Amino acid sequence: MKRTLVWLMAASTGLIVANIYYIQPLLADIAREFGLSVASVAVVAMMTQIGTALGMLFFVPLGDKYERRALITALLAAATVALALVAMARSVVWLAAASLAVGATASTVQVIVPFAAHLAPERERGRIVGTVLGGLLVGILLARTFSGVLGARFGWRAVYAVGAVAMLGLAALLRLALPVSRPAEPVSWGELMRSIARLVREQRVLRESALIAGILFFSFTALWTTIVFVLRTPPYHYGTTAAGLFGLLGAGSAAAAPIVGRLSDRHGPERAILTAIVTALAGYVLLLLFGKTLAGLVLAIILIDVGVQAGHVANQSRIYALIPAARSRLNTFYMVAFFIGGSAGSYLGPFGWNAWGWLGFCGCPLVALVFATGYFGSRGLRGSFVGQPRTAPNTLSSS
Repeated sequence: MKRTLVWLMAASTGLIVANIYYIQPLLADIAREFGLSVASVAVVAMMTQIGTALGMLFFVPLGDKYERRALITALLAAATVALALVAMARSVVWLAAASLAVGATASTVQVIVPFAAHLAPERERGRIVGTVLGGLLVGILLARTFSGVLGARFGWRAVYAVGAVAMLGLAALLRLALPVSRPAEPVSWGELMRSIARLVREQRVLRESALIAGILFFSFTALWTTIVFVLRTPPYHYGTTAAGLFGLLGAGSAAAAPIVGRLSDRHGPERAILTAIVTALAGYVLLLLFGKTLAGLVLAIILIDVGVQAGHVANQSRIYALIPAARSRLNTFYMVAFFIGGSAGSYLGPFGWNAWGWLGFCGCPLVALVFATGYFGSRGLRGSFVGQPRTAPNTLSSS
């Protein structure tokens, strides 16, 4: 697999996934324009996450049915329209519906990631998937910085207008650069859905990874959806630009992605997942105790970001090893759970902050991460040593 293609796919996932996260530093400005409360504007942010979960369910499995390059191009064209609709929104209902569409079309990244895994040689799959996910993580992190800075200068609508132009250009570029890739076993959409249900029933590792991923992403979105409101209160008094610049703090987590991929290739992903959960938990403990100091807040954000992103890379390396011919379907269930957790965090983070202040902001993620640590420490890690079966026959009927 050519290095230029790997980096193109990494950059593409970063640009596409950014569409989901543009809204986070802009929430206070959107709330002001439409006269919304903190809890009400959190619903708009939640719609983007729900849309992404729906896109994972309805669009991502099509990577096992249709030619992948054409599917990616079509989804990017739809993303262009969705972003333009957000930029032109004239009511809260319009904005929420367009945000749902933005999230749904951003699921394109999870067509690209298994596509990269499909193209990669087996001995390099963890490294290549880690590199592509590293690009995705850079997009998640820098999206906030980009939208915060551009939104503060030109208004929040300009962010989505620029995003629409970027998606149109990317659609044309990927149409030219990606290889044609037809699925080995084309099937109907209904059969794909039934096979996903069978995968969920038969693959304990898939269920386990999806649960852990949902909890980790819950903690991630609770932090980043709420931080824009936290930073506007004492002792900070920061605005939209500063909220966006805080996204740079997690840049180190993107650098960790290829490292985690290599460790998963060499030692298996289970140890990396447990370490990631504990790292995110340590970040929330630090946030609860010292988050009202700038140094405590900065270090907590770094730990949470590194933990969540490292856990995501290791979890995906784990599920992609199950059934190579069903990677898109495996990824469908995993990412639906991932974004259901994210949508819950997008709502409960600002809701907890609005209702109970600092303790409400930190409390739910802390409880969830404590549960994840105990659960995975007793089941996931132990299962990796007792020879838990991790593969199934490479047929649609059994997958």
